Amino acid sequence: MSQTIAVIGGDARYLELIRQLQSLTDTTIVLVGFDKLEQGFTGLKQLDVHELIPGQLDAVILPITGIDNEGRVEAVFSEKPIYLTAEWFKELPSSSIVFTGITNDYLRDVIKQANIKLVPLLDRDDVAIYNSIPTAEGTIMMAIEHTDFTIHSSRVMVVGFGRVGNTVANKFSSLGAKVSVSATRIKDLARITEMGLSAVPLEELSTKMHNCDLLINTIPAPVIEKEAIKHLPSHAVIIDLASKPGGTDFKYAEQRGIKAILARSLPGIVAPKTAGKILADVVKQFVQKTK
Repeated sequence: MSQTIAVIGGDARYLELIRQLQSLTDTTIVLVGFDKLEQGFTGLKQLDVHELIPGQLDAVILPITGIDNEGRVEAVFSEKPIYLTAEWFKELPSSSIVFTGITNDYLRDVIKQANIKLVPLLDRDDVAIYNSIPTAEGTIMMAIEHTDFTIHSSRVMVVGFGRVGNTVANKFSSLGAKVSVSATRIKDLARITEMGLSAVPLEELSTKMHNCDLLINTIPAPVIEKEAIKHLPSHAVIIDLASKPGGTDFKYAEQRGIKAILARSLPGIVAPKTAGKILADVVKQFVQKTK
């Protein structure tokens, strides 16, 4: 049975995602928000959003950023505004699937009203773990770019031991850094110690800042606050990997003269081809099941 997938907006990762989806049999791929590309995709329809017929779509792929609370879709490769209303989603078939990177209250609400399936890709363990690899590589790149010392023998504090924090700590340790990891759960602190790294309970983070060269945050909550920042040496650099607005008091860091960087969407910056394939593999699993 043939099916139609609409890719609406997206960044460089989506160029590879689209290429990967072209391998699907009996599938028509329609693109919205890619009109600025110098080289289009051969054989694929490029439409404006008002030309789409929602009732004919079996799947919709939204950008990693999803849509904002006004229904606006971010499209890196288009200057035309793209809005998707609650009424638009209600016109989708009940069997259709909507993919997004991250979600918000607006998107969850319109999907609930439309009574269709929503797949937030970045909430999935497989996507997040695979994505943690280019994220770690991008963090290493930023550390090299923004410091005047080697990673080898530097003192690195990673805050958070989730899917990203685990990989980041492991990669920096492999490069010879002296890595500490701050976490809250007892089992995480035990695993950190088992890995040969220094485990620091989160409530004790500020007491360990005086000898930190590189502070890497992965927790999307205000955890790198004034009390921690004020103890950092002046040469220290903060790289915040958490989703916007990050977990760092950037204003206080600036007042102290500490370089603090909010590093968003590193997989899409340092390895868009790999990141796009990761997303495509998951999308293909879902759409092939529905055929």
